[in-house]
Amino acid sequence: MPPYKLASRDFHPDNTIIRVGNVDIGKDVVIIAGPCAIEGVNFVEQAKQLSKMGVNILRGGAYKPRTSPYSFSGLEEEGLEILAEARKQSGLPFVTEITDIRNLDLFCQYVDIIQVGSRNMQNFCLLQELGRISHPVLLKRGYAAKLDEWLLAAEYILAEGNKNVILCERGIRSFETYTRYTFDINAIPAVKTLSHLPIIADPSHGTGRKELVIPVAKAALAAGADGVMVEVHPDPERALSDGGQSLTMNEFKELISFLGRLQCRTIRG
Repeated sequence: MPPYKLASRDFHPDNTIIRVGNVDIGKDVVIIAGPCAIEGVNFVEQAKQLSKMGVNILRGGAYKPRTSPYSFSGLEEEGLEILAEARKQSGLPFVTEITDIRNLDLFCQYVDIIQVGSRNMQNFCLLQELGRISHPVLLKRGYAAKLDEWLLAAEYILAEGNKNVILCERGIRSFETYTRYTFDINAIPAVKTLSHLPIIADPSHGTGRKELVIPVAKAALAAGADGVMVEVHPDPERALSDGGQSLTMNEFKELISFLGRLQCRTIRG
């Protein structure tokens, strides 16, 4: 028996399906998009455009864990307020990252899906607290985590009673330096075999290079991912965070077109 009992298919053979907004994560092909960081109220207009393009869920960081203390680290509660306004005007739910357990009550007030970033994958106190609420949790893989460590992190949430866990493959650190991380395509079918939890692919963080985002997103979906989460910015060259891996709105249309064709084939199939 695997050590991650509740996350394992041995104890839960059927796929977990989590309803968020108008999509069933784990059943539908889900599109999550938006900038790395919320930079101001201009995001509301971008959110409305993304909604018209077929995006299901918005993404955007209000609290940003950064390697350097001098980098832009988010608008914090003001960013959550902007995300909430974007939800109101676009009709789309949103996911954003929690970085401090002390902000949990605030996140429960504003947020639809609470993201646990790579750096906090093994912040066990945070995971346990997230297990005591009912909000869906998007759990990103740590950039040096093995699959069993990732699934055991999910187990911390599940064991406290919250069954709404979504996994997110976002690349792991390797000896390769051309890309920001090495996106682990293997992990997607492997996790699908080991666990019933839905899995989303994040090719933006997984590659760190905008020209690789769309082909890796396609590969992840072909490997069985339940959706993709990509960074889209109206002017990536001026982005305050991760501009080099962000698609423009026009570039994002190519991915949307592919996903639309994929969804049509899935429905006909």
